[in-house]
Amino acid sequence: MDRDRTAPDTRGRTTKLPLAIHPEVENALREGRPVVALESTIISHGMPYPQNVTTAREVEGVVRANGAVPATIAIMDGSFRIGLTAEEIERLGNTLDVLKASRRDVGLALAGHRIAATTVATTMIGAAAAGIRLFATGGTGGVHRGGESSLDISADLPELGRTPVAVVSAGVKSILDIGRTLEYLETLGVPVITYGSDQFPAFYSRESGVATPARLDSPREIASALASHWTIPAAGGALIANPIPERDAIAYAEMEATIIRAVRDAKEGGITGKEVTPFLLRRIVELTGGESLAANIALIRNNAAFASHIAGALRLTAGWSADGNAVKSIPPA
Repeated sequence: MDRDRTAPDTRGRTTKLPLAIHPEVENALREGRPVVALESTIISHGMPYPQNVTTAREVEGVVRANGAVPATIAIMDGSFRIGLTAEEIERLGNTLDVLKASRRDVGLALAGHRIAATTVATTMIGAAAAGIRLFATGGTGGVHRGGESSLDISADLPELGRTPVAVVSAGVKSILDIGRTLEYLETLGVPVITYGSDQFPAFYSRESGVATPARLDSPREIASALASHWTIPAAGGALIANPIPERDAIAYAEMEATIIRAVRDAKEGGITGKEVTPFLLRRIVELTGGESLAANIALIRNNAAFASHIAGALRLTAGWSADGNAVKSIPPA
């Protein structure tokens, strides 16, 4: 269903973002059923074809199996697609020149009618415009190692500070500087909650050696905290860190040695800018003999299931208006 929807941005201004909302997603939002947004960069840039398409469909199936409606987001034909058809997922996964679009690329992608996969930041923009509050991904971006001199900081972080969507991930990608990333999120006023652990997870590993800013132990507790956070005027998003299942995790020390080697290879190869993260992830897959890719798929599935539970709990925790604002008091968790 193609239509222009007028949506309030996080500063109370009115914007007109072209949205094409899949009927299944549209119906779920209208009826107040839980919806979970999913990014599309993992389809176009995260895995080889056809594994990327298979994984995308499986993750959507995980969301449905856990009581929510999936809304994979991309930019196609001059609009944000909120929920993709099977044909559109195939198109994203099997097209070679898909643009990887962060916030700065959105206008160019829309005006040029480009096929663009959404990063964490851009998925948040589309989700918020459609009224979706929960988003599941693998790992978020952050401050790169050496970021204190390079100023290489992911656009995901300021987006979390401005856009009211909760991102469920296995922590920030372990190729990044976790400590500095958490410090930056604190400056932006972004709540960071780890589910069931006192340590912030390191993507492939359950532990990072870095204490989590906050720990909660159930989807209901997390939903209550989110609903309360969004009563703050101009509140942005939140980061919910969900550690990778123990059976799929890779030991932190083992992964750290692999990452250090991959970072060195990137520097020696002159890899810079937005090419750094895809290069490092590919190189880590090579160095681990595919073990990291299997872990990546497992944690994405795990996050999709957990985000679905939080989305369901959020609908029970507070009443919501059509634009996603809480409209009644929040019962205790």
